[in-house]
Amino acid sequence: MKRSPLSIAIGILLLVIFFLLLFTFQVRQSEVAVVTTFGKPKRPVDKPGPYLKLPWPIQKVYKFDQRMQNFEDDRFDEVLTADNFNLLAMVYAGWRIKDPMAFFTKFAGGSVTEAEKALRSLIRTAKSAVIGRHPLAHLISANEAESKFTQIENEIAELVRAQVAANNYGIEIEFIGFKKLGLPESVTTEVFNRMQSERQVLISKFQHEGEAEAAKIKSEADRKAAELLAVAEAEATRIRGLGEAEAAKSLATFQQHPDLANFMFRLSALEASLKERATLILDQQTPPFDLLGRIQTNQVTK
Repeated sequence: MKRSPLSIAIGILLLVIFFLLLFTFQVRQSEVAVVTTFGKPKRPVDKPGPYLKLPWPIQKVYKFDQRMQNFEDDRFDEVLTADNFNLLAMVYAGWRIKDPMAFFTKFAGGSVTEAEKALRSLIRTAKSAVIGRHPLAHLISANEAESKFTQIENEIAELVRAQVAANNYGIEIEFIGFKKLGLPESVTTEVFNRMQSERQVLISKFQHEGEAEAAKIKSEADRKAAELLAVAEAEATRIRGLGEAEAAKSLATFQQHPDLANFMFRLSALEASLKERATLILDQQTPPFDLLGRIQTNQVTK
């Protein structure tokens, strides 16, 4: 019985597909893999692309996501600071698979759950050790210059990286940070008192600086006022001297002509009395109004 070319082509295609399924595997850009032979890891694959393998049960391929893994500790631990304060701290971390062979061997077939369990223990130990070397003010302080928050996070990350490398976990720690910080109720009041004391120190400092600046401004204003007064007094003395000189000239003239001096004084007094519009009833013989009578007599004589 002859088979049609279409049937033969379909059979060949199925054989090719069957061969590819049994003898090849594909690793994506975001993956790494480990190939085992009879259950024992033989070779890692950390580059994307197609690869050959022997069919199961001889060889088996385990694939792992090599992208960033996010880990958050689910326990709000209480740790002791260097100055004997209890602090509640929760951290998070970012990690990725760096060596798939070591990761597969260390964590029973590459179990991410087992890896995070081990990572949780390392992070808690490192967190307690690092925070125990720092006073509470390095984490919680009203003074920004005293805070070492980022430095403490970096110290925890470096300590965990060292432990991961020593245990050959096959993973890489990208970052570690504090997710949450808190204080037990017994510590809260004391911390607030300390923060209030620090604020009071700042207030006293600013108040002292303000008073010093005010004293400086007042001193400068007093100096300028004294200079202006000195200039004004000098000018007044000069004008007074000029006036006295002119008065001395007039006095010499009045001494030579006393009647003229008497007349001028009386005339000035009369002028001062008549500056405002007023009605005066006085004896014409009363100085300086006797001048009015003389003025009228002189006009009649003329």
